[in-house]
Amino acid sequence: MSPDEVRDRYQRIRAEVGPRVTVVAATKYVSLEDMAILLEAGVEVVGENRAQDLEAKHAVHGDAFRWHFIGHLQSRKAPLVGSICELVHSLDSESAARRLPAPALVQVNLSGEETKSGVDPEALGTFLARCPGEVRGLSTMPPLAADPEASRPYFRRLRELAEAFGLRELSMGTTQDYRVAVEEGATFVRIGSALWSG
Repeated sequence: MSPDEVRDRYQRIRAEVGPRVTVVAATKYVSLEDMAILLEAGVEVVGENRAQDLEAKHAVHGDAFRWHFIGHLQSRKAPLVGSICELVHSLDSESAARRLPAPALVQVNLSGEETKSGVDPEALGTFLARCPGEVRGLSTMPPLAADPEASRPYFRRLRELAEAFGLRELSMGTTQDYRVAVEEGATFVRIGSALWSG
C-alpha cells in the first residue's frame, strides 16, 4: 500500500460517514513499519487489538496518532492500555474497569455468541451501575454476514440500549457494514481492509 492510496481511501470514507463519525483505522494487521504509511496518509485515529502491539507501536510513533483500543481488554493490561489510549472500545469486566485509567465504551454481546466477549444486554444496567470507571457509550460486533443489512438489527438494538442509559457514543460497524452502522447512529466505525485493499 502507498500513502497516496491510503489517503484517498481514508478521505473518501471520512467524507462518506460525515463529521460526527470518527474513523478508527484498525491496525491489527498493520506492521510496525507500515504505521508510518498511515501517518503520511493523514490517518489520525488508530485502533489496536493487542496490548503488546499497542505498546510497541506507541513507543515508535508516540502522540503522532490518537490511540484507541478495540481488542479484548485483560484486567492486567488495563493500566498499560489506559495510559496510552484516549478511549477503550471493549470494556466488559468490572476488574478491568477498576484498573483502567481512561474512558471506555462497554462492549455488549448482542448476538449471544459464546466466542464473543461482552456484557449480556440483560446485565448491562447492573454492570453500568457498578462500573467504577468513566463510561461514554457502548460497542458491539454483530455476527459475520455477507449482507451488511444483517447487521442492522444489532446496531439498532445497541442504539436503543445507549439511549435507555443516557449514553452518547456508539462504536459499531467495520469495513463490511459501516454504512449501515452510520445510518443507525454510530459515532465510531472501525475500518481495516477498506483502507489497505480498496
